[in-house]
Amino acid sequence: MSRVLVVGSGGMLGLDLMAGLDGHDVTGMTRSQLDITHENAVLAALDGFDVVINAAAYTAVDAAEAEREQAFLVNAEGPQNLAKGARATGATLIHVSTDYVFDGDATAPYAEEAEPNPRSVYGASKWAGEQAVRNEYPEGSIIVRTSWLYGLHGNCFPRTILQAAQARDTLEVVDDQVGQPTWTKDVVGMIKVLINHHITNGIFHATNSGQTTWHGFATRLFELAGWDSSRVHPATTANFPRPAPRPAWSVLGHGNWIKHDLPTPRSWDAALDEAWGAGLSGWAVPAGDTP
Repeated sequence: MSRVLVVGSGGMLGLDLMAGLDGHDVTGMTRSQLDITHENAVLAALDGFDVVINAAAYTAVDAAEAEREQAFLVNAEGPQNLAKGARATGATLIHVSTDYVFDGDATAPYAEEAEPNPRSVYGASKWAGEQAVRNEYPEGSIIVRTSWLYGLHGNCFPRTILQAAQARDTLEVVDDQVGQPTWTKDVVGMIKVLINHHITNGIFHATNSGQTTWHGFATRLFELAGWDSSRVHPATTANFPRPAPRPAWSVLGHGNWIKHDLPTPRSWDAALDEAWGAGLSGWAVPAGDTP
């Protein structure tokens, strides 16, 4: 049994980490309990843990374009502080990162060793965080990249789509961005595998396998809800201009799972089917009705 600290335990992924790391002694710290941008507080908080999971981040992708300093403070300096603390105590640091570190120009899955080239401030801040962690503590830090994350706790694409569908007859959803919808529960499972197999360093892509577009994701949600999926109309990224550019290709490869003889991630649609039964279906029920 490992003593595990989950930093950012109040977020969508953090809450599932707290619930899903059975077999380990898990402690959580929310943002109000630990500000990772305060080095001394971090150094004190990490004492006594074997594994530290950093699920804390500045995730406001569009706001980051105007709040660069804050994004880098949380996403780069914060992880560096955690790496310093983990190195001082001998703990393994598992740092959660993102597909946004890549430019989205690929046509094949990004390998773990592919060279990042972020195009947004958010992506640049997360790439800076990866570099800071690896430079500070290469022998004891794991980078876990995920993408298109959804879960039962907090705002995410399925909640947005299912609730919007109850207010509008049709929806326009982007069909020229390709990625891997990924359930937080599966990310927790992948992180648990790393802990249980005593992996202490490297880069791992924690996404469900396969690929689809946002339009394909929305269509599948309509099908699960028993709704007419023709109500979901394809649109282009240009139809929805945003301050921060979105990667057109966010498909990540899983080569390092294979290299380490670890279970490879299951398909995104299999995970979504299970997530639907586990609670996503409740968002397809009109307010006031009983699921």
